Amino acid sequence: MKIFRIIAVVATLIGIGSLASAQKSAFNPIQTGVTSLGIAPDARGASMGDLGAATEADVNSQYWNPSKYAFAYSQAGVGLSYTPWLRKLVNDIFLANLSGYLKIGRDDNQAISASLRYFSLGEVNSSNAGSDIAQTINPYEMSFDIGYSRKLSEKFSMGVVFRYIYSDLGFSDSYAGDQNSGASAFAADISGYYTTYPIIGRNECQWSWGFNISNIGTKVAYNDGENPAFLPTNLRIGTAFTFPLADYHNLTFALDANKLLVPARPRQSDYDTQTPEGQAAYTDALTDWENTSSISGIFKSFSDAPGGASEEFKEINWSIGAEYSYNNQFFLRAGYFYEHPDKGNRQYFSAGAGFSLNVVRLDASYMIATAASSPLDQTLRFTLTFDMDGLKNLFGR
Repeated sequence: MKIFRIIAVVATLIGIGSLASAQKSAFNPIQTGVTSLGIAPDARGASMGDLGAATEADVNSQYWNPSKYAFAYSQAGVGLSYTPWLRKLVNDIFLANLSGYLKIGRDDNQAISASLRYFSLGEVNSSNAGSDIAQTINPYEMSFDIGYSRKLSEKFSMGVVFRYIYSDLGFSDSYAGDQNSGASAFAADISGYYTTYPIIGRNECQWSWGFNISNIGTKVAYNDGENPAFLPTNLRIGTAFTFPLADYHNLTFALDANKLLVPARPRQSDYDTQTPEGQAAYTDALTDWENTSSISGIFKSFSDAPGGASEEFKEINWSIGAEYSYNNQFFLRAGYFYEHPDKGNRQYFSAGAGFSLNVVRLDASYMIATAASSPLDQTLRFTLTFDMDGLKNLFGR
């Protein structure tokens, strides 16, 4: 077990798909702290290409779009997801996620929700100058959030989420008196969801739109505040269309677009660092980036790219997916995720399936990266969901 694990995890999470891409001068992925917040937690969303802004509400809507809970059919639900991460490289890095919601109010138009994420980077050893193991740690990142959603009309709802984030990645050197503490941050999400039921031919379909602005909050301050980093504030916009194929057979197509609302770090290649003026300009730009507040960074993220609008468009990630369901009991899913090579080069197909009974549902997904060297290839996810209405009916008999 080596320090390479942290390097590999951080590189992967910010989107490095291959070493070849990293060698390009245009390669400039958005850099944030607590990058594990961008990992899809559940098998359903992951199997459709990492999307969920406008798909039908389920237990894991807290991550994709919490305002969907107000339209949930069941009164309550709990779900547990598990993802072995970077399994091609190591065997002890994982993401665990626990989510749940409860409908409240007499009119069945409100819901409260919560989730707990825990991302473990496994066991990491540091070594001294003599290559002896000096210290062993188990770095991790976690977050806990609570949310509230409400229907504002028969077709539209909104939701808010408040989140506490903790990141513990640093080593401490007791001999040198260096005792690094974990970094904390607070954030909030705001989301909206609109759904309607158009009649096409003789079939009643469902067409939905959704958005979620997540992780709006403070910077996360590593190394006792000396190295503040932006949270992965993200804008997700999506749509989904469901139509019946026959009795009990439904097919859904969905599309999501994501953009990190974080300013890009200045690149040395954009400045003539062979001259004192160029070096000073780069230093000033880097200082300005480091001192930018998280709120100012949200607005700056739309206009900071040196290449203009075309460069900003590269920062948008696209997800497209489909889901077939039979009687809301059996599900087949597939999708594709695309990130521009200059912004991380994560590109992969995904597939999955699910099976539901009255009480419990099991979903699984599998990722197939387009680059054979990608450490994300062959990623598996599992989600176990319990429907509280089903449990109530089961024990009420």
